[in-house]
Amino acid sequence: MNYISFVLASALSDLFRNKLRTFLTSLGILIGVASVVLLLAFGLGLKEFIRQQFDSLGTNLVFVLPGRIFGQGGGFQATGALGGIKFDEKDLFNLKRIDEARYTVGVFSKTMKFQSGGKSEYGSLYAASEEIFPARNLEVEFGRTFDKTDVDKRSKVVVMGPKIAEKIFGKAPLALGKNIRVESTQTYKVIGILKSKGGGGFGGPDFDRFVYIPYKTAYVYNPTKSFVSLFLRGSSEEDVPIIKQKINEILLKRYKEDDFTIADSKEFISTISSIFTILNSVLVAIGAVSLIVGGIGIMNIMYVSVTERIREIGIRRALGATEQDILYQFLVESVLLSLIGGFAGLGLAFGVVILIQPLFPAIIDLVSILIAVGTSSFIGIFFGVFPAKKAATLSPIDAIRYE
Repeated sequence: MNYISFVLASALSDLFRNKLRTFLTSLGILIGVASVVLLLAFGLGLKEFIRQQFDSLGTNLVFVLPGRIFGQGGGFQATGALGGIKFDEKDLFNLKRIDEARYTVGVFSKTMKFQSGGKSEYGSLYAASEEIFPARNLEVEFGRTFDKTDVDKRSKVVVMGPKIAEKIFGKAPLALGKNIRVESTQTYKVIGILKSKGGGGFGGPDFDRFVYIPYKTAYVYNPTKSFVSLFLRGSSEEDVPIIKQKINEILLKRYKEDDFTIADSKEFISTISSIFTILNSVLVAIGAVSLIVGGIGIMNIMYVSVTERIREIGIRRALGATEQDILYQFLVESVLLSLIGGFAGLGLAFGVVILIQPLFPAIIDLVSILIAVGTSSFIGIFFGVFPAKKAATLSPIDAIRYE
């Protein structure tokens, strides 16, 4: 124990003798470790973000989309999703016959400009039946949602998400009862403002910017009277497999198997997670390049350190230090140098994650910490062993004579 303490104390003393060089040498490891840990944190956070979005919709939802979205291995392939079939009211009415489905909704959506009182804002026009609100767990905060009568009569009413209402009217409640123009062509009355649903991060849909309208009223923007998607909600998660089977049987009477995709929330989460796992691995590999560069920097500095301390090495060998003692001395210095950068990078990553937590659920897990510490130690050993061996094999006589 005394020997280990002596080696550590000696290594720390040598490192802190030149603080600036120690800092600059550790900087490469610091940046590399911080990059890798942050990339892992963002990857885990993105998975959590997506999971939260689907959980907010419910685990008993079944989505029906045009084209073949998933490949044989479960990944996205999107064959025929663009320019393929379009669902219509006949499909909607056929699917409504599924007893296990509590709600069945057809959706048409389009990005449009909304205007009122000289202010304008882009958002998503979301045309659907009155069942859209309970089917997607949407709750009204002010006013009311449209009902079946509004849909059948093609009432010119809309229900707004709180964010787009706030953007146009200053405060969301002020939108209630006001008129809003869509693409400067049609005027609608705002009858309700929804509670915040969130979303919109990293390219995902921002539910608070949706403007909901009865789907029959929206035929003016949807002359083909088609739906871009259909979704059904069962009473419980146990209903999902039965609903999916019955949807498949009904749609195969009109379409081919590759013309549509039936998926539930878990399938989307699983597929998206696998994609992000691969993407994250690639990004981490790219970030690891800076770790290699940092390791090369440590090796270069350790070679310089050996050259500067040749006489010291010779004196220690003359006083009885073995080759192994010298090897350990420089190897410990290299590992400490790497660990200083590693822990500093880990601290920087924690700081960044804490700052962005209110905006995005980035996560640093135990695996990320172990990777950071383990990688730092490995780099210190791998890149430190060559200069350490050079120091250990120096001839004591030649080292003392060295000028």
